[in-house]
Amino acid sequence: MLNGFLQLSYMELVVFANLLIILASSLVVIACFRRLKLPPVLGYLCVGLFVGPTALNWVNESEALPDLAEMGVVFLLFSLGLEFSLSKMLALRKVVFGLGSLQVICSAALLAGLLVLLDMPANAALLLGAGLALSSTAIVSKELTSLGEIFSSHGQNAIGVLLFQDVVAVLLLTLVPVFAGEGGQAWYWALPLTLGKTVLLFVGLLLASRWLLPRLFHEVASSHSAELFVLLALVIVLLTAWLTHLLGLSPALGAFLAGMLLGESNYRHQIEADIRPFRDILLGLFFVSIGMLIDLQLFATHGLEILALTLGLLLVKGCMVAALVRVHGSDAETAWRSGLALAQGGEFCFALMAQMQQTHLLPEALGNLLLAATFCSMLVTPLLLRAAPSIAAHLHRKPNEEVQLEAIEAQSASMSGHVLICGYGRVGQSIGRFLRRENIPFIALDDDPVRVQEAAAGESCVHYGDSRRGELLSAIGLERARLLVIAVDKTDIAMSVLKAARERHTQVQILVRTRDDSQHEELRTAGATAVVPELLESSLMLASHALVMLGLPIDHVQARIDEVRQTRYRMLQAFYQGAQTSPVDSEGQPKAMMHAVNLDAEAYACGRPLTELDLEQFGVELQAVQRNGEELAMSADTCLHAGDAVLLSGPLPALAACEARLVAGR
Repeated sequence: MLNGFLQLSYMELVVFANLLIILASSLVVIACFRRLKLPPVLGYLCVGLFVGPTALNWVNESEALPDLAEMGVVFLLFSLGLEFSLSKMLALRKVVFGLGSLQVICSAALLAGLLVLLDMPANAALLLGAGLALSSTAIVSKELTSLGEIFSSHGQNAIGVLLFQDVVAVLLLTLVPVFAGEGGQAWYWALPLTLGKTVLLFVGLLLASRWLLPRLFHEVASSHSAELFVLLALVIVLLTAWLTHLLGLSPALGAFLAGMLLGESNYRHQIEADIRPFRDILLGLFFVSIGMLIDLQLFATHGLEILALTLGLLLVKGCMVAALVRVHGSDAETAWRSGLALAQGGEFCFALMAQMQQTHLLPEALGNLLLAATFCSMLVTPLLLRAAPSIAAHLHRKPNEEVQLEAIEAQSASMSGHVLICGYGRVGQSIGRFLRRENIPFIALDDDPVRVQEAAAGESCVHYGDSRRGELLSAIGLERARLLVIAVDKTDIAMSVLKAARERHTQVQILVRTRDDSQHEELRTAGATAVVPELLESSLMLASHALVMLGLPIDHVQARIDEVRQTRYRMLQAFYQGAQTSPVDSEGQPKAMMHAVNLDAEAYACGRPLTELDLEQFGVELQAVQRNGEELAMSADTCLHAGDAVLLSGPLPALAACEARLVAGR
């Protein structure tokens, strides 16, 4: 009994040590990948690759790690089901069911044929070929979003195909036991039985989602207990996975169906937010476990084979997608960019190969090479997507691009002294309405095809296009324009538009809208005539309304507002930090914070003038000094006394250094 207890304690210690090493390594690697703007999926794979037994050998074999990793797949599929939108699928039905189905069928057949040539059994080759035909939803969707290409023609192609692939991925994970013959039945008998169980499970979950779950969530939500809501979400995920396992199906299938049905409820966003921490950690462990399966020594001993398999996978899938997109009537550039976006292997392929190796459907040697090749294809995907415009431009030029430019240029040829609006979202549309009321002509550009289609039905001056293209700005008459308004909601895109505009016209006035003032100086240096930070402007509007409602004269209030604008919002740039406040902005730059230092009798600054303290050397700004509840009129000779409150603004490190100076003289 004592030996059993000691053995159990040792196993628990091994699991604890493994988790500690994995989480600590992931913390460092994911932070680096964030700085490089690379997907976390690749970071977790790299962690597993280097801490595994074939590299540094920091993590030992453990029975608990695969179980935790499998839970990661369950949570991934549940989250995917929550995000799975039937309305989106119907809106893109031609791409999803047309292009998506053809891509999976054709790529799977071609890749399966190549695997048969590598001496794989036909049924296993077909299953693995279908797995290799899938692409990475996590990487592609994230990169297209960050590049602002999610609504482009190739972006819509990629998203539509990925939606269809997500459904296929769930079915493939379910069919692994069928092809492995674990039930003792031939696959042609087991397959319809499995599909029948899936339909039965779907009907049961559909009834539960309509009658039982809404009442449960309503009761839990009415209790206003965050813990109960989280517990209910976790119970639903684990219960559906367990029920699916009892039916002899993949637990991931039940989780996906439950997520898809709950995704139509009013509690979808709250459920997604509650399970995200569990999903991200467990999914990270899954990718780490997959990375540990990749033999790092293979890159030295079989580097050429891995390179050949990687290039083969990218070429086969990329060319297949490009050909199918071309057949569907798209131009050559859209076809090539769609192919580059979907050429890699996907995260579901890792899960599929792991299951196939466990059921001995996939030979270990070939499986290791394919794992390494799939990993390499995912690793180069962000680079391919970022280089896709130049690659596609070298291969082909859109034949309808010149026609579009000529049509826009012909429409704007007679216009002069007009206004150009780049970005026709809510802000751009508001500006357009004011211009229309004043009978000032304008032309708007936006890269959202749905928004342009809706706007163009009632306004002939709205066109689809990427405002960062200098030739498109010239086509809408930049050289003859009176004002250019950059109303996009991303500062990096606004900067690109600004630079492209200044290259073609150095005199036109340019008004730039930003979220905050974090890049005010950079935009002014790049050529912006005026920069309007909407957060600060909304603060000004609220403050002016408050002062008017308090009875102050409108002229006095307007003078105060004008004073703030003339000083470039200096008064509003800093604010007090809260518990949820991030010290950096969306661009990674430190925010200016407000901080009050209360001086006691022992403080170094007591009895010393402001000139001697020289607080500006720390990179802070002295906002005010309050004494006995009243603000002092400051000058260089003002001496600080015990009980004074010194109000400072600046980045957090500078504030800490300045406080140390005031209190201790350091």
